Amino acid sequence: MQFSAAFEQGKLIKRYKRFLTDIELEDGQQVTIHCPNTGSMRNCLFEGEKVWFSTSDNPKRKYSRTWELAQSDAGHLIGINTGRANQLAEDAIKDGVITELQGYANLKREVKYGSENSRIDILLWDDSDSNQPKCYVEVKSCTLLEEGQGYFPDAVTTRGQKHLRELMEMVALGHRAVLLFVVQHTGIHSVQAADHIDPDYALLLSQAHQAGVEVLAYCAEMSPNCSSLINSCPVKL
Repeated sequence: MQFSAAFEQGKLIKRYKRFLTDIELEDGQQVTIHCPNTGSMRNCLFEGEKVWFSTSDNPKRKYSRTWELAQSDAGHLIGINTGRANQLAEDAIKDGVITELQGYANLKREVKYGSENSRIDILLWDDSDSNQPKCYVEVKSCTLLEEGQGYFPDAVTTRGQKHLRELMEMVALGHRAVLLFVVQHTGIHSVQAADHIDPDYALLLSQAHQAGVEVLAYCAEMSPNCSSLINSCPVKL
């Protein structure tokens, strides 16, 4: 994913009210920018460290700047904008990087599915092959690093639990279902369920895997100019 313009740099002051972040620009000016991350951002908030942001020219936006990247105190880059994960996944599928998701002629985003009225992040299918099951891909952004291990989620997620149930439902209906962790943290090299944060999610993930839901993880290479998924990493189930 090549960004339309290189991100600008600042320094993190604090995040608050969930969607707001104060930063210091390179000229010393302090500004408030939008934080596009609904999670707890556990172990992603390093006050005084570098951050990068994009700027929108939409005059209707209250905050024109959006937080995109953070730097940890160990020098790792972290993708703050969880909305980028789906595009990273789509690009990696189209470019052949995610080898497990090749062989489909069609890709569509945000398709309604399931008995709990969700939208699947990516739906893959091939009209020319009636015997090929549709593939439902749910994408999750993984940014929590603790003691060298990557975890998901970083907070209790009833929404994530619902998605696992619906993926299991798709398998039961004869389709293919995939949970894809997009790792937006350069210090994470393996992923596992955060049982110490959301034990219900961890249990449900194990049940989903046993029921036939495939679980994949791919790591992103990130910079202020571009970002892309480059390789798979292990998922500990």
